[in-house]
Amino acid sequence: MKKNALSVRQLVLAAMFAALLAISGQISIPMIPAPITWQTLVVMLSGLLLGPRLSFISNMVFIALVAIGAPLLAGGSGGIGVLLGPTGGFVFSWPLASMLIGWLVGKIAEYREIKFWHLLLINILGGIIVVYTIGVPWLMAVTGLEYNLSNLTKTCFIFIPGDLIKTVIGSILAMAVYRADPSLRPKGRRVKTENQQVIS
Repeated sequence: MKKNALSVRQLVLAAMFAALLAISGQISIPMIPAPITWQTLVVMLSGLLLGPRLSFISNMVFIALVAIGAPLLAGGSGGIGVLLGPTGGFVFSWPLASMLIGWLVGKIAEYREIKFWHLLLINILGGIIVVYTIGVPWLMAVTGLEYNLSNLTKTCFIFIPGDLIKTVIGSILAMAVYRADPSLRPKGRRVKTENQQVIS
């Protein structure tokens, strides 16, 4: 097998997270200008548990399925038209957000034991800041909202409380999975397992 080839287990995990992303989109709260779903939580978890490469692939598979018409987004919607609509920027941000989350948690694992607050900060950076940086301007452009500080602040604050809760839940779940299945814990050069001493 080639060094960079994906194993069967990795492919299964990527498919599983794509499926979770689809399922979480069906549990939504209709809101204006965009519905609230659990999908960003799954995006965070994919980065924390799959790493940058595999989480990126998993999220891109999901987007590809939506693009060909699979009704996987909130309210059972799908298709190119939906991806180019008001919420499309959020969806397109997910592969980049999960990749950044996976890269950051891997970098931290190279030098120190992963702690809950590490994951919390990483989720805020990738799961909120990156997603909002891409998704909110896109939403405002498509809906015709004037791009100013007032509208930007109002739009962000609709979603921030819920997304902060998701960062906490995602961090708790990831820490629990790391303990239950150490193979999903990020592998660092200096930190091997939770109970081993750091090797200089």
